[in-house]
Amino acid sequence: MLDRGFTATTPNQKWAGDITYIETTEGFLYLAVVLDLFSRRVIRWAMSDRIDRHLSCSAILMALRVRRPAAGLIVHSDRGVQYAAGEYRQLLADWSIIPSMSRTGNCWDNAPVESFFATLKKEHVYRCPRYQARDEARASIFEYIEVFYNRTRRHSYLEYISPVDFERHWIECRDRDAKVSALATAPDQSIRSSLTTQQAA
Repeated sequence: MLDRGFTATTPNQKWAGDITYIETTEGFLYLAVVLDLFSRRVIRWAMSDRIDRHLSCSAILMALRVRRPAAGLIVHSDRGVQYAAGEYRQLLADWSIIPSMSRTGNCWDNAPVESFFATLKKEHVYRCPRYQARDEARASIFEYIEVFYNRTRRHSYLEYISPVDFERHWIECRDRDAKVSALATAPDQSIRSSLTTQQAA
């Protein structure tokens, strides 16, 4: 469905998800993320010591609850059993989401998420001392994603601003254009005056 169409013109048009693992002394910690392909923002994520359908469902459900996307959103993933599970597929159907899956054995079909995982490990995980406990890894990864990656790290794909700033800029432009459109079509002079005053402010 997505067919490597990794660009989007608005938020909540195309999302992508995948799972990776982080090594700790206690064992692996599995991380599932959901990216908005418009801004490359990690919308939500889930972590667990088990790689199963509950992990993929938790990540997508948190993303859905925070964004409340309109029907028709495309959500892309690989063909792992966590994303092929009936519970996950039903969750997408309940939210009127269009599922998309990579071709078998082709990691390039989910390149944006693979790129995020590579960045996370190269810039953060591999530079930290080996995590002694999963809880330590959870806290560390949370801080990287929410404090640094989403809000501070500059992305070449986004004209060297952060995902949060990119989305904020888009919202500001959308709202400005809506005001201009309303000004051009408003039949009542008082409405035009009110909008002009708001723009001047």
